[in-house]
Amino acid sequence: MAEVTDADFGTEVLGSELPVLVEFTADWCPPCRQMGPVLTALAAEEGERLKVVQLDVDTNPLTTNAYRVLSMPTFMVFRDGEPVRSMVGARAKRRLLEELTDVL
Repeated sequence: MAEVTDADFGTEVLGSELPVLVEFTADWCPPCRQMGPVLTALAAEEGERLKVVQLDVDTNPLTTNAYRVLSMPTFMVFRDGEPVRSMVGARAKRRLLEELTDVL
């Protein structure tokens, strides 16, 4: 799973031809660490339909503030450069897939 930064968010997320699931995460966040294997599996299984990336909120405050992310993990789905879905909190892969069905 790729990591994005304030510097490449525009190119990697907003400019992506695929929908992009962004996890706003932090090293100190236990639920974020739990989501690592879930997101890695999701990226491997849905890579042709969905790009999955992480953004560290502590080292990328511009993007974090621009999208008003206050809780971790926060998941945002971007399609055609616009946020189309936002979800807060850890979840099982099955639930995450269900919540992404209409954006894929």
